[in-house]
Amino acid sequence: QVQLVESGGGSVQDGGSLRISCEASEHTIRNYCMAWFRQAPGKEREGVASIDIHGSTNYADSLKGRFTISKDNAENTLNLQMHSLKPEETAMYYCAARTLYGGTCGALRTYELNSWGQGTQVTVSS
Repeated sequence: QVQLVESGGGSVQDGGSLRISCEASEHTIRNYCMAWFRQAPGKEREGVASIDIHGSTNYADSLKGRFTISKDNAENTLNLQMHSLKPEETAMYYCAARTLYGGTCGALRTYELNSWGQGTQVTVSS
């Protein structure tokens, strides 16, 4: 079974930067579509960024140029470097994997990601 554990969340000022990470079970990063999602209280979970098995990335339009998703297949780690964070981006950030056939990794559809971590809280103060 896929296991995902996020870390690196915390509090930053408006405009600040933060790097969060996801440690995955063996071979997960190499073999599956990986993604970051976020969810604020009372809001729908939304896609942040994805990276497929070939290393191709996709980002939510509002995040392009500010966020960078990366992975290390050998270390089974997934990372998200965030810059110029805004207060409205305060949310629980989740690492997710797609282990099923079909779907589109870059589409960032919540229901297509079937394995999830527990989340790490990111708080951006104004």
